[in-house]
Amino acid sequence: MDGHHGGQNLGAGLERAAGLDAAGQQAGSQNGSRGAAPLDGTAAVPMGAEAFKATCERILASIGQVIDGQSDAARLALTVLLAQGHLLVEDVPGVGKTMLAKTLARTIDCSVSRIQFTPDLLPSDVTGVSIYNQATRQFEFRPGAVFANIVIGDEINRASAKTQSALLECMEEHQVTVDGTSYALGSPFMVVATQNPIEMEGTYPLPEAQRDRFMARISMGYPDAAAEAEMLETHQSDSPLLKVHPVVDAAEVRSMTATVKAVYVSGPVKEYTVALGRATRESPQLRLGASPRAVLQLLRAAKARAALSGRDFVLPDDIAAMAPAVLAHRLVLDRRAAGSGFSAAAVLGSIIESVPIPATGQQRRRA
Repeated sequence: MDGHHGGQNLGAGLERAAGLDAAGQQAGSQNGSRGAAPLDGTAAVPMGAEAFKATCERILASIGQVIDGQSDAARLALTVLLAQGHLLVEDVPGVGKTMLAKTLARTIDCSVSRIQFTPDLLPSDVTGVSIYNQATRQFEFRPGAVFANIVIGDEINRASAKTQSALLECMEEHQVTVDGTSYALGSPFMVVATQNPIEMEGTYPLPEAQRDRFMARISMGYPDAAAEAEMLETHQSDSPLLKVHPVVDAAEVRSMTATVKAVYVSGPVKEYTVALGRATRESPQLRLGASPRAVLQLLRAAKARAALSGRDFVLPDDIAAMAPAVLAHRLVLDRRAAGSGFSAAAVLGSIIESVPIPATGQQRRRA
């Protein structure tokens, strides 16, 4: 962010921050220029089951207006949002990675910012910078583009590791520390980042610590013939994003995440989750297995999946179904396994098949 403009007071800066892009210019958030919702310490009230289901259906229907033939990707993106995680969308250019991120952001009436990651992007462009106010003769903090409810990081692996690391604190702790002072981010807070395959030109591999902070990774893939034909029919004139309008606001999202938090997890299901994580660390084909953070995020994602399925309890099937999206991008193959043509996803699939499913884990909690 450009730090050569006149100083602003911190309160006004925080309110405007969500509408600023990485160059310090107005980003033109389609959902308004309000700042991220404050963390006032008030607990959100869980949403009722019927209201939760209806709201999820409205969100998915809204995304479906733009993203043709990608219902699984849209559902996973919503799952990560409700689990209070961050999403990494990886695929070749032109398959709708950024469109998915922008569509999800448009469905929520909250602050949105977008960061175009480039090799010359600086960490202060992301987090903010302290500037000297000649009138007050004091340094004042000017927030960066990360101060928003939904942050879209486009082509994150085109930036250097130094700039990528600017996201580490905010993604994990929901705060930004500049010059020894910490500034809280709003709620909800979600980073939706896109990246191109690492073998493409001009890309930098995401470090393990960065990948581990993304709850899930998805690959869009090419649409089928019918979906591509529909895209040619509906996307040839105006931008399909013009059809999308907010269906929920930040307060409702906080209520929905409270509903997910209340989903029950039995002891055997927790043990099954831990067993999967430990099995990745003990696999001879993996040099780096799932971290404790990954195991925790797997459980959170499974709770969101259960809620989306209309249940208030988690099944082992929820854990197994979410494991590929949550764990595969965190795993690092052993050199021999990599040289033999194995993939992390294939090794994880074998691990999921080998870990016994607890029979009692499918029982619902009794009142």
